[in-house]
Amino acid sequence: MPGAPIAVVAPASAPRTAATYEQGLAQLTETYEVRRAWRPGSERGYLSAPDADRVDALHRAIEDPDIRAIFCVRGGYGCLRLLHRIDWALARRHPTLLVGYSDVTALHLAFYTKVRWTGLSGPVVTEWAEADPATLDSFQAWCRGTPSDLTGNFDAGLTPLTLGTASGPLLGGNLSVLSRLIGTPFAPDFEGAVLVLEEVAEAPYRVDRMLAHLEHAGVLDAAAGVILGTFTTGELDPDKPTLFLDDVFDDYLGTRSYPVVRGLPYGHHLPRCSLPIGAPVQLRATGEETTLTAQSPVVDS
Repeated sequence: MPGAPIAVVAPASAPRTAATYEQGLAQLTETYEVRRAWRPGSERGYLSAPDADRVDALHRAIEDPDIRAIFCVRGGYGCLRLLHRIDWALARRHPTLLVGYSDVTALHLAFYTKVRWTGLSGPVVTEWAEADPATLDSFQAWCRGTPSDLTGNFDAGLTPLTLGTASGPLLGGNLSVLSRLIGTPFAPDFEGAVLVLEEVAEAPYRVDRMLAHLEHAGVLDAAAGVILGTFTTGELDPDKPTLFLDDVFDDYLGTRSYPVVRGLPYGHHLPRCSLPIGAPVQLRATGEETTLTAQSPVVDS
């Protein structure tokens, strides 16, 4: 994939600073042929541009037959506002690799649901200049084929809460965004899926609320396995009673009949592994080892 034409779009928020965007774009240009990139000047509040302009940019990137991948500028917020505006027939005719994470979870899951795209939850443009070698190696491994071990370049090991083996499509991403899709036509069928979740700066009671939503919606019963990435709570008030995240995870996931693991280096902080949303994976959590392996590529050889 090095040297391939790519498009850069901003389906959610604009970059926090022009410098991080320009530096990331320059880094991408060293590896890929950037055909179309988002330009500042059209911002609308916390959105990178009005809804119609953002979905139009996405459509133009999708329909260009030369574009091999679409890279998102950053997350933030805004992808949920686009889902009912997307031309799904166009997307079905022109499957393209969509790269991003965080708010891009909405696009990854919606494209999987509607047209069975496999997306790559990987670095956004504003991270490319600062990304560490392990993060970039994880991304590039997908461009070369199918990594044998999704956590091979990272020191962190997976820790099982419950043991077992599960195989199925890898679905999930940011917990807040995923929970907002439930009950809409853009949420996938989680039956038999390996569910991956991460969250940033959310207090334990808010994570509890979102996991309760998944529980009551049947998502946690439908899943074949669960992988917990990085969760951060932000600063908590020491004068207010709270549970810890470990308590919350144990309450909802600690007695599941399928494998549940923690410690995947995946979330809002670097280093971070890239994950194939919608692609088949196998999760094995035994007494001897815990592994997460991919079973198909996300790009054509």
